[in-house]
Parts: sequence; structure tokens; C-alpha cells
Amino acid sequence: MRLDEVPGGKYPFRVPAVRGLVSAGELRFDTPVTLIAGGNGSGKSTLIEGIAVAAGFNPEGGSTSFNFATRPSESSLGEHLTLVRTAGRKPRTGFFLRAESYYNVATEIERLDENGFDSYGGVSPHHRSHGESFLDLATHRFGPGGLYLLDEPEAALSVQGCLALLVRMADLVESGSQFIIATHSPILLASPGATILEIDPAGTIDRVPFDRAEAVVMTRAFLADPNRFLTKLMAG
Repeated sequence: MRLDEVPGGKYPFRVPAVRGLVSAGELRFDTPVTLIAGGNGSGKSTLIEGIAVAAGFNPEGGSTSFNFATRPSESSLGEHLTLVRTAGRKPRTGFFLRAESYYNVATEIERLDENGFDSYGGVSPHHRSHGESFLDLATHRFGPGGLYLLDEPEAALSVQGCLALLVRMADLVESGSQFIIATHSPILLASPGATILEIDPAGTIDRVPFDRAEAVVMTRAFLADPNRFLTKLMAG
């Protein structure tokens, strides 16, 4: 992925992740699963959204055939990105999921579907819990050879749900799919063979091993001794 043009000084080009991309000039996704990590405000979601728009997905989520807007809020980043595919391979299918607008996507699925929701487990997403409907989506709508852009999917999922998603991702990777995921979840960061790109507050984007990812380090420290961790935290 390349950044072709850099308008100065305004959103989203002051967001840390975008500043890091400006500095690097390009970002490579060399493995079938890339996980983008970093704190709140680091720009993970902005980056995922920009990639989705550049790839032709509806900015609020869905597939490339979705064309709806409830409250346009996307940044202009996607207009300045160029996606370069290995050997020109084009995805056979794909989906963009963003946690905060999934309700709107589910409503559009209801409006469009004429086949009894066969691609979504046979049930309207509005008739399932958020997590159940997302796993239905991953199980029945995601297919081989696809490009899947997920923005914080753990917002919908229990621990068991995150593990189920990892299993489904592994199956789809075996059949030629690619995932780019913004996440805070240590479970999703453990995806086998994945690349973890972590964004620091200054905007530097570094590849880090699982054991050094901040979400993993902090979660391990908390679970090792919650009382001690909280006492130290509350003491300032």
C-alpha cells in the first residue's frame, strides 16, 4: 500500500498512524493475516477505513456491492492510497466490518437479502446477538480467496467468540484469503503466522512479536496479580 499524496496539516494526516505512513511512504502486508495494534487514538481505525475505501468497500461497512450511507464520517485517507496487489491477484470476494456501524450494515443486509439470509446463516442479523451475527457472517458470508478488513471485531465477541473467529480465519487463510484487522485483543493477536504492526503515540509503525505487543504485555501483567496491579494503578 502506498500513500500517493500528502495534504498538509489536517485530519486525518495528523493522526499518528497516518503520520507513520507518511514517514514510511508505504506499508506492506506480507502475510495472510496482519494485525494492527496500538492505543486509543493511534489511528488504527482510520487506517483500516482508508484501506477499505481504497479497495472499493462501502465506508460504513459491507461488501463492495453495498452502497448506503447513514451519516458519512469517513476521512479522505482512502482517496490518497494506492493498493498494490501481489502478482495482480484480485480478491474473489471480501467484506469490511467496523464495530460501531454494524447495526447499519445489518439493516442493509435485511433490505437487500432475497434468499432467506442464506449467506448469513439463514437468520436476519437483527434476530441474533451482536456476537452471534458476526460469527454467522464470518462462517457463512466470508469465503475463499477473499479480502477481509475488520475493525476491532472483539467488540462483539466473547473470549470463546474470539477463539472461534481465529479458527475460521485459519480455515480461510488455507483457502487463499487475507485479513487486515485492527484490534486490542491479545487473543486475536495470537493468530498463527500473523504479522503484528504496532503504532506508538508518535506514529511509528513497527513489526513486533506477540510477546512484545503492548496489549499482551499489559494483559499478562494484570492477570498475573490483579490486586497488586490495581493497587499500583490506583496509587498513581
